[in-house]
Amino acid sequence: MDQGTEAPAKITRAHWATSIALSTAVSVVAVLIGKHKFDLGPAAIALFPIIWAVLIGAAIGVQRWRPVSGATRAVSTVLLEISILLFLAKLGTEIGPSLAKFQNLGPAILLQEIGHIFGTVVIALPVAVVLGIGRASIGATWSIDRESYLAFAIERFGVRSPEYRGVFSVWLVGTVFGALYISLLAGFTGSLGILHPLALALGLGLGSGSMMLGGVGALSLLYPDQAAEIAALAALSNLVTNIVGFYSGVFLALPLCRRLYSFWSRLFGRDDNGQRVHAKTKETAAESAEETVLEVAHDPVARVTPLVELLSYLVVGAVGLLSSALGTWSFRVEDVIGVVVLLVIVRIAVALGKLLPMIPGSVFVLGIGTLLSANFLPTGAWISHLMENLDVMLIGLPGLALIGLTLGRDAQALKQLSWKVVLVALVTYTSSFLAAAALGQFALHL
Repeated sequence: MDQGTEAPAKITRAHWATSIALSTAVSVVAVLIGKHKFDLGPAAIALFPIIWAVLIGAAIGVQRWRPVSGATRAVSTVLLEISILLFLAKLGTEIGPSLAKFQNLGPAILLQEIGHIFGTVVIALPVAVVLGIGRASIGATWSIDRESYLAFAIERFGVRSPEYRGVFSVWLVGTVFGALYISLLAGFTGSLGILHPLALALGLGLGSGSMMLGGVGALSLLYPDQAAEIAALAALSNLVTNIVGFYSGVFLALPLCRRLYSFWSRLFGRDDNGQRVHAKTKETAAESAEETVLEVAHDPVARVTPLVELLSYLVVGAVGLLSSALGTWSFRVEDVIGVVVLLVIVRIAVALGKLLPMIPGSVFVLGIGTLLSANFLPTGAWISHLMENLDVMLIGLPGLALIGLTLGRDAQALKQLSWKVVLVALVTYTSSFLAAAALGQFALHL
């Protein structure tokens, strides 16, 4: 591992080699540790390679003995983006053959989206106001605050606003711990047997590929006979969230959140700084008005030439293929062709994302994978044959390892976060997932 905490001026082959070697090693170790389930009374905690990859990667990313440099983190970020899209492409190919099974689930998919939009506002917002984080409550609870919401908050509120601080804090906690937290939450909830596993799969359409990956892994371990349906339905739900979630969040959830914030603030006697109105003094008001701008470390930007881009795709594909082969103890020549097809889908989706930047690349990659594998197209049977031996959860494993390796970039900002904001972030994720799953359960039994 490379020495030093200062980001070097130039990214070298050594940094690429370090990132590739670490992510590969972490993925292999995570696969070898395997799956384990621990009963806790009527519930259970499911631990599986995705969780091990996040934990091991994070331990390496924050350790001080031989710190991961900013240049290595920059390389990891490039590989991470490709790896997550590769996972989503594979998920797309599992939606296509299952479309016929879900043709009657239209109301359930739409109804769960209401849970994602309003669950955070209704449940998490009053908690945030009571805890006293002030106007940051609005930014922290109008959505689960992924990248598109972060960009919107910068433009709409500005980086020194409490609303932006709330958005940034929830985004940061989700980036670092989201996949791990949702996997534990989904596994624990699924083991209770209160909600149908397909309703929980609907709830995983949070708009985050890594969070969905963690949740699908946990539910698949608990319900192996329905693993394919869980993965496909979660991906379909996530696709809907990515398409309509941002706009419904901006035009529906945010206005509602601002109105309810005023209501809860008056009810609980809090001002915009989170102070109790009757106990506020001039000194505390002045201190609370000082806004802290949370910032992550500024890593260098990796220069990606066409050759470097090609090699990055090949590396991500190879490590994903290795993880799948180790986890399934099976390998075919068709698996290699299948991974190549997935990488081509990813590259096309990235190109479309650049042409239409208002639409996330994840939407394109899921859509293309779904269409190509659908039974009503000539490519459907061929794509399904190529993909049948590839494990979708293991294909995405290197991406989770890379998230952990980049954690050092966010370590300082995490130290600045109040425990209250972290708690609000977890309540936001929980309320979005459970509200959507509950509404999905209702729709499934209509």
